[in-house]
Amino acid sequence: MKKTFIFLAASLLLTVGCKHVEQTENVIGNPNVTVENGRFTPEVMWGLGKMGEYAISPDGSKAVYANTYYDIANNKGNAELYLIPTDGEQVDPVRLTNTNQSEFNPVWQDDNTLLFARGNDIIKMVVESRAESVVATLPNGLEGFKLSPDGKQIVYISDIAVQRPDDIQKLYAGLDQTTGRINEDLMYRHWDNWVDEYPHIYVAPYENGTLQVDNAKDVIGAENAYECPMRPWGGVEQFNFSPDGSRIAYTCRKKTGKDYSLSTNSDIYVYTIATGETVNISEGIMGYDQNPVFSHDGKKIAWESMEHDGYESDKLRLMVLDCATGERTDYTEAFDYGVSGISWTDDDSELLAVVMYRGMNEIFAFNVNNKAIRQVTKNQHDINGFALHGGAIYANEVSHQHPSEIFKYTVADTNQTGKQLTAINTQVLSQVRMGRSEECWIPTSDGKQMLVWLIYPYDYDSTKTYPALLFCEGGPQSMVSQFWSTRWNFEVMSGAGYFVIAPNRRGCPGFGTAWCEEISGDYGGLCMKDYMTATDYFAKNMPQIDAERIGACGASFGAYSIYWLAGHNENHRFKAFLAHNGMFNFEQQCLETEEYWFTNWDLGGPYWEKNAKTAHSYANSPHRFVDKWNTPICVVHSEFDFRIVASQGMAAYNAAKLRGLDARYLYFPDETHWVLKPQNSILWHRNFIDWFDKYLKK
Repeated sequence: MKKTFIFLAASLLLTVGCKHVEQTENVIGNPNVTVENGRFTPEVMWGLGKMGEYAISPDGSKAVYANTYYDIANNKGNAELYLIPTDGEQVDPVRLTNTNQSEFNPVWQDDNTLLFARGNDIIKMVVESRAESVVATLPNGLEGFKLSPDGKQIVYISDIAVQRPDDIQKLYAGLDQTTGRINEDLMYRHWDNWVDEYPHIYVAPYENGTLQVDNAKDVIGAENAYECPMRPWGGVEQFNFSPDGSRIAYTCRKKTGKDYSLSTNSDIYVYTIATGETVNISEGIMGYDQNPVFSHDGKKIAWESMEHDGYESDKLRLMVLDCATGERTDYTEAFDYGVSGISWTDDDSELLAVVMYRGMNEIFAFNVNNKAIRQVTKNQHDINGFALHGGAIYANEVSHQHPSEIFKYTVADTNQTGKQLTAINTQVLSQVRMGRSEECWIPTSDGKQMLVWLIYPYDYDSTKTYPALLFCEGGPQSMVSQFWSTRWNFEVMSGAGYFVIAPNRRGCPGFGTAWCEEISGDYGGLCMKDYMTATDYFAKNMPQIDAERIGACGASFGAYSIYWLAGHNENHRFKAFLAHNGMFNFEQQCLETEEYWFTNWDLGGPYWEKNAKTAHSYANSPHRFVDKWNTPICVVHSEFDFRIVASQGMAAYNAAKLRGLDARYLYFPDETHWVLKPQNSILWHRNFIDWFDKYLKK
């Protein structure tokens, strides 16, 4: 295999032809970062490559993946496609593309033909020569696509513009430069975008290297303003062909406006391409149903299913439909953890899925015949998705100490550590001295056990003392796992000389449904006690942590936690706070957010509904405790966060200044619930370090 691949690599590098697309001007490549003193800094973090989508060739011998590098000076990134063998031989990857447009969504047509997306084009590449041709240009945009198993059809995602009603449209006559928006329903904005368009999936014949777009069928129906995939997270995983290519199973929440904003009830539909007939196979299940996958024999369909409407963090059950009998079976009925990323084994005897499990994302196998469950992978890592090919698993794997790489596992084995196939960032990370990440289980205030990650400062010396930061997780129902992120990165905090205390407090999934559900309607309850318990535990039991130099930080629900802790810091447990895009005033939040099912479930409803749950929830709004604020606080917020709008952060900052506290406000007019642009992110991190250094390193 290695010789074959090296020969292929050489032919790729030497082949020259007019059909190659080589746009080498201004193409962002590997920045070749040099690390000073082994310290992991924000600048080093943004010098790393970022693994994207990947695909395994039909014969299983090679993998293609997208890798993005960033140009900080120009404040942007660029993704290119690379090729590696899958046998684990350590050879340099072959770069397949070299353009100033990002490539994404690689799909193998056969062992030597690759399809992928670039802008609004679907491109076909002959891998051996790198000769390219355009399969289709989609004027309404291209978000992703899939090739049917027989290679004769493609289903793709494109957008439809929202149409104003005639009585509203007439008001715009002759006003081609107006920026005004007129809305008469809810869900006019979602997460970080104004709803000016919605995605549909289309299926079209693919013949002789050309997609017949003029013969495309709108699977959802052009007259329907529904989303497939669902915003804001959905992608190509939300639809799939049947093995014979005659049907498409897809995810859709067939609601609009106010109904959409009040419900999480999506369903799985099966569309017959020849007739246009559509059947709802999850009817009667009231929560999120998503990501359907046909078995290889076409007799069953599996998907992820939530039970309750309005509860986004409900347990994701593994649901399977027998297409002949119509019987639905929950294969996680006796399993207290949720699943995602479902895939059938070749013989359809097992379903593999990623499971949030006790602080890690691991792959589990579910036996379809006897319902036996086994853990396939086991390590201090997160698996963020995988591709299954024959008896091999190709996993996207991260940890606190390394960004995403592809690791290889075997389907039949259990509790594996995996073999690393890619090494995108070895040159940079070999220069870094990472702070170690330690798994700690500590007692809670009510006698339970809680997982807390303790991340050590870089160049840790046990004879010294260090400041520490309590990390408050968002979500609210989100696990503090072995994640890697450019938004909250524990190794950047470690590189700045801090311990990080990261508890999986009440409300975090991965520790059973009861633990996760204890947060709803009780934001100021046990989850806040868990934070204070964890802080006090390490201040008392870890002499290398200076109890007089502890700060706290968090985003979203984590920033709510900061605002709440700021009003309950009578003993000065914390010496400085930083809150990013958090809920400060629940009455504001109730009417300013866009998905109202969230308020209804977690707070009990709007504040004018008088019941015990709403009374308790709104009584724990942080703005009610501002009179007790006594600690310096930095507030960060972004304009295009429509989940928790910028006025929340501004109000919190203004309150701190009016209280006479040391306070700082960092505002981003062009960011969302996260900070994604390289220069904005570096400013965010520099501000983060500077703020805590000011108060915790005196």
